Amino acid sequence: MKIALLGYGKMGQVIEKIALLRGHEIVVRKSIGDSFDGLENATVAIEFSAPDAAVENISAALNLGIPVISGTTGWLHDYDKMVQLCNEKNSAFISSSNFSLGVNIFFELNAYLAKIMSKFEDYKVGIEEIHHTQKLDAPSGTAISLAKGVIENSDYNSWTLENPKSDDILIDAKRIENVPGTHTVSYNSNVDLIEIKHLAHNREGFALGAVIAAEWIVGKHGVYTMKDVLEII
Repeated sequence: MKIALLGYGKMGQVIEKIALLRGHEIVVRKSIGDSFDGLENATVAIEFSAPDAAVENISAALNLGIPVISGTTGWLHDYDKMVQLCNEKNSAFISSSNFSLGVNIFFELNAYLAKIMSKFEDYKVGIEEIHHTQKLDAPSGTAISLAKGVIENSDYNSWTLENPKSDDILIDAKRIENVPGTHTVSYNSNVDLIEIKHLAHNREGFALGAVIAAEWIVGKHGVYTMKDVLEII
């Protein structure tokens, strides 16, 4: 598999390492400001860049009919446009707030727990996310996905970073040096506390999931999610 890395920062370099170990070839390593030279030679593009670069990167690949795995967050106001472009070009596309296999299992646990806890009004849900100080968006896309998982399975209507109303989920976003990513969903009452947590030890879990998704999507057409990749019903 010939991979174009659209975004060659810390994540891109870890993805390169994992991809090479799995026998793949890197044909493009694009940082911000670089051209798209060689993109036409790629089998698949893996896009981990910055919010203001994501749409250009994704569009460039989809316009060539190259499937895209995108892990950039903070740009999803244009998500529908990328879906439309993917369908117009008969390509394939996965955008995920987190490609870690463990996090995607965590998403399922979160939704299931929210469904159970929706019957118990004494518990108030909260989400905490901690990331390294280089992360540009807050809250993280993963935290937003967790909040949406609760909202879809409860009476909560929205999330907020401050001053929550009774039907808001408070997300506490923290930035601390050298933290790859920690997410905690808690249900607190006057008598006890229930928590589920995912703690990433390093970036390799995110990179491995992205490469697995890239391997899976080759030859397919349409818009998918990590649930499709992992065959989670």
